[in-house]
Amino acid sequence: MLTLYGVTVLTFMMLMYALEQRGPHFVAAFACGCALSSSYGFLAGTWPFGIVEGIWSVIAIQRYRALRRQSA
Repeated sequence: MLTLYGVTVLTFMMLMYALEQRGPHFVAAFACGCALSSSYGFLAGTWPFGIVEGIWSVIAIQRYRALRRQSA
């Protein structure tokens, strides 16, 4: 079950990354995907992966906020 969760969230994260150029909402979705991937890393016992994905989530949120400010 954990492996299925991991495959699902990583696939979602990569898909949202590929679609980021379509708009800020895809950047926000990528941030969510990174947060979910981080949770998978911690659940799987691979805390370095969890930490790195958590950092990517924060970076993506900052990028989303910057894009929203530019479009306002």
